[in-house]
Amino acid sequence: MLDWKNRAGSAPERAAEPKSDTRSYLGGLFFSRALATLIALYLLVTIGVGWYWSQEPALFPVQQNAQAAAEKDGRQMVVGYTTVETLKTVAGTLLTKQGGYISNDRFPPGLWMDNMPSWEYGVLVQVRDLSRALRKDFARSQSQSAEDADLAKAEPRFNFDNRSWVLPSSESEYQEGINSLSRYQARLSDPSQKSALFYARADNLNNWLGDVGTRLGSLSQRLSASVGRVKLNTSLKTEVPAPGQVPQVDEEVVETPWLQIDNVFYEARGQAWALSHLLRAIEVDFADVLAKKNATVSVRQIIRELEASQEPVWSPMILNGSGFGVLANHSLVMANYISRANAAVIDLRQLLNQG
Repeated sequence: MLDWKNRAGSAPERAAEPKSDTRSYLGGLFFSRALATLIALYLLVTIGVGWYWSQEPALFPVQQNAQAAAEKDGRQMVVGYTTVETLKTVAGTLLTKQGGYISNDRFPPGLWMDNMPSWEYGVLVQVRDLSRALRKDFARSQSQSAEDADLAKAEPRFNFDNRSWVLPSSESEYQEGINSLSRYQARLSDPSQKSALFYARADNLNNWLGDVGTRLGSLSQRLSASVGRVKLNTSLKTEVPAPGQVPQVDEEVVETPWLQIDNVFYEARGQAWALSHLLRAIEVDFADVLAKKNATVSVRQIIRELEASQEPVWSPMILNGSGFGVLANHSLVMANYISRANAAVIDLRQLLNQG
């Protein structure tokens, strides 16, 4: 006999089952849409923050910056003070600019960015070169002189791995380098301290400019290789030709990988930004030497070319058109400024070598 009571009672239960499935479906749909919205908002915020962090620091007035620092600390403006203060400011900009130092970031948006880390590395290259010149040349009277203890600590700090995140971090090492420069600067500007020295001589300046010329020459080659070019292989030894024959020289095609073109461009921008400030400081501390060698105009010509390379980039991406093509090639434009600055460095070194 059929159980009509049970059958009648099962109908509402069966009717309730679809409603429960509907609620589960709607709940899952709501959760999915909420999650997608949160992810979209997160990506939008990180993209905005990344764009903000990608803004390059503006040029700052070197001489006014050094005078303000001296007045704040109650120190005297002695020879070498402007150079050290400018080096400290350039290095400190890596740590205090928008977004701070991001080359060693392990989380978005810094993790996704490559243009600003390339810019930071370019600045760091010039900081390392000048800190080495301070330790090796500027603070020593001759080759047999003892090196300054604080400068000996500063140089290796700036040469620390630029992508170290922790134990120790790159930022902490670079800050220690800045602190060592500050201690040297304090002794340099204190009349009672005789241990800190700064020799503004033509040979010292010429040694550092040799490193500058090498950096600029390499950048010019790398920037020009954005479109691919045939280059003579100078690393191989040329064989002695037989009489009446032209010596054979090997050629190779040099081309910057497409994904590295913007990195080279921004590294060049960083080096030019840092070097323009350092040369303005050199113009102050080596004013007498430059005037005697009739080389002040040469220094200003280098600065003019480097500062011209800092014009805003209005394109959303670094274009890589051919040299005479329809689209622009930002790397070749940058290479033009870097090459002209390098040529002026060569002329300046010749003037410094003259008696």
